[in-house]
Amino acid sequence: MNIAIGTTNKAKTEAVEVIVRKYFDEPNFTYVKATSQVSEQPMTHEETLKGAINRSKNAMNETGAQLSFGLEGGVTEMDGVMYVCNWGALTVSNGTTFTAAGAQIILPEEIAQEIRAGKELGPVMEQYTQLRDIRQGAGAVGIFTQGLVSRQMMFEHIVSLLVGQYLFTLAHE
Repeated sequence: MNIAIGTTNKAKTEAVEVIVRKYFDEPNFTYVKATSQVSEQPMTHEETLKGAINRSKNAMNETGAQLSFGLEGGVTEMDGVMYVCNWGALTVSNGTTFTAAGAQIILPEEIAQEIRAGKELGPVMEQYTQLRDIRQGAGAVGIFTQGLVSRQMMFEHIVSLLVGQYLFTLAHE
């Protein structure tokens, strides 16, 4: 089965690979730097979801794969508190798109202030932790859960939700 992944981000691609290999025989992965068509730092659930859908559909259009995944990280605010939010989309070659959201955690106020000032979470986290490539590895969720939940693990959960919806649909056609 030909499967497109609308990113080259290691945390995201490995999440898709781990879950897809559990449910599909001999998947063939193609990685595409698919555009999200949203801001570099999505600031709402809606914008983050739109980015995931756009990545999934754009990767499908570029590759003609049978399945295509788009994963997007963002932030959202509720009652003056900023949370990390994450969304995923799975597009099937027939045009059907499934969506799912992942874990959310509160960002410390000092991080939230930087994002409100127009900065992106990834670079802010690198400055905060003095580590490089945070979004390719642990991610903010990994840092602020003391490594109990990594960015890849969080995206694996989202990919599981997407694949589960797809498999449910196949079983009930």
